[in-house]
Amino acid sequence: MPMTLKMIVSLFALFLIADSNAENLGNPDAPKGGTFLYNLESVPTTLHPLSSTDYYAQVVQSYLLDSLAQRHPDTYDWVPGMAASWTISKDGKVFEFVLRDGIKWHDGKPLTAADVKFTFDAIVDPTNKYKTASSKPYYEDIEKVEILAPNKVRFTCKKTYFQNFAIAAEMLVVPKHIYENPSKEEEKKLNKTIIGTGAYKIDSYDRTKGITLKRNPDWWGYTVGFYKNTHNYDKILMKFVKEDTIAITMIEKEELDFISLNTEAYNKKTSGPRWGKSVFKVKFESKAAKGYGFLGFNFKEPMFKSKNVRTALYHLVNRELMNEKFLFGQSELATGPWYKQSEYANPEVKPILFDLKKAMDLLSEDGWKDTDGDQIVDKVIDGQKVKLSFTILEPLQDFVKYLTVFKEDAKKAGVEVNIKYVEWNTFIKLLDERKFQMVRLAWGPGSVDIDPKQIWHSSSYEQQGSNFIAYNNPTVDKLIDDARMAIERKDRVKLLREAYKLIADDVPYIFFFNPRYGYYGHTKRMKRVKDTYNYAVGLSYWWMEK
Repeated sequence: MPMTLKMIVSLFALFLIADSNAENLGNPDAPKGGTFLYNLESVPTTLHPLSSTDYYAQVVQSYLLDSLAQRHPDTYDWVPGMAASWTISKDGKVFEFVLRDGIKWHDGKPLTAADVKFTFDAIVDPTNKYKTASSKPYYEDIEKVEILAPNKVRFTCKKTYFQNFAIAAEMLVVPKHIYENPSKEEEKKLNKTIIGTGAYKIDSYDRTKGITLKRNPDWWGYTVGFYKNTHNYDKILMKFVKEDTIAITMIEKEELDFISLNTEAYNKKTSGPRWGKSVFKVKFESKAAKGYGFLGFNFKEPMFKSKNVRTALYHLVNRELMNEKFLFGQSELATGPWYKQSEYANPEVKPILFDLKKAMDLLSEDGWKDTDGDQIVDKVIDGQKVKLSFTILEPLQDFVKYLTVFKEDAKKAGVEVNIKYVEWNTFIKLLDERKFQMVRLAWGPGSVDIDPKQIWHSSSYEQQGSNFIAYNNPTVDKLIDDARMAIERKDRVKLLREAYKLIADDVPYIFFFNPRYGYYGHTKRMKRVKDTYNYAVGLSYWWMEK
């Protein structure tokens, strides 16, 4: 049955009553203490909660900062967070949140409604004072935040955007007195520390050793029903181990307690004598959103303006072979701009398969030929001879082998592919500066309820925006705009399936894979209620056996 706006408002009211007593998913008998050794994988570009854009910073922030509400990991319902309660207007455009009493920042100062308002105002600041360009598109339909009382705020929206409540509720709130007007010296420090209200504080930050978090004894959640029996460690040490082979060796030696595993590592690299005895691996399926990897074309590059060229290069990527060779056939070939298992994906869109002849035919049709005998096809574009030779920026050493397969197959078609491995921080800088030809990257899962504006809308092409490839299709823009305003799920599904098809047809990316499974490894001293919840692994519920 389609969900109407009236039903949504009513359901939120029910959530408020029911989720104040939401089921506690933790173990009441779980012992407290110990140091949890977690592999963050890479050094965050910055920890600054307003300007950070990468996944690694977000993981750290999740332990240090809180939001007004959060999703239940099993039901996906809303659970009160820093807000004890809220109300939603009948038209779905006004949300009022009442903050819990007694919440304090890590420096001892009290949380107030002014902090909530400041956070929002900083994100949408028109001068981009806080370098929030990548986040700003999500908040553009919220008109203002007002302080109604020291513990009460009102969000007023311009339009009935279906995600407005989620954006307001999940906004990570920062302290106004810390982030509003820091000095240049203070600003540098804020890249390596966070003052929040979360269950942990930053104890130390060493770019070679890792980030150490220590338990916040004054965290508000310890006394709240849903949050009891969570965050059981005294400390969390987040290490920066990029190479999965090294990470696996470390967890075998109990120098790490938890690592994410990719498909290859799970199937091929975790069969030593310790596995199944002192260290364990887990394969799981869930309802959570799925990420995907891709090769993105810089549309500002003359050679990539032709759809024929982009399609030809797509046909030169042997994803079928890569899936079997590196992923043990356990992933699906991606077909478009979000994960194909989503109801918002268009099932009519079929994967573009490896086809050397078709690739060569498309290039020939587009006028590319080897005019000087150097085995690289070329063409005159805007009066200049251009060779079909380009460099792919790659931030992950382990993925180079995939690109090497592409390189060798592309060579057969007269295309020269160069692979440049770039350290993460430099990689992000080059993206922000738009200094690349092609880029290999992956998008994280995001939300189950898709909003593709940040990545696929033409307005998101600006410094730090996520449409860094400069993709521009006015019809797609309109479909995305209309979908954002559609309250009925069925209407959003219809609009975004059409957008999915159009984007896929434009070939802005070479889409790689959608995973079917998730994988991780853990030491025997780590205990949990169950392997995974419907929408999350649930690390905050784990504990350490003494």
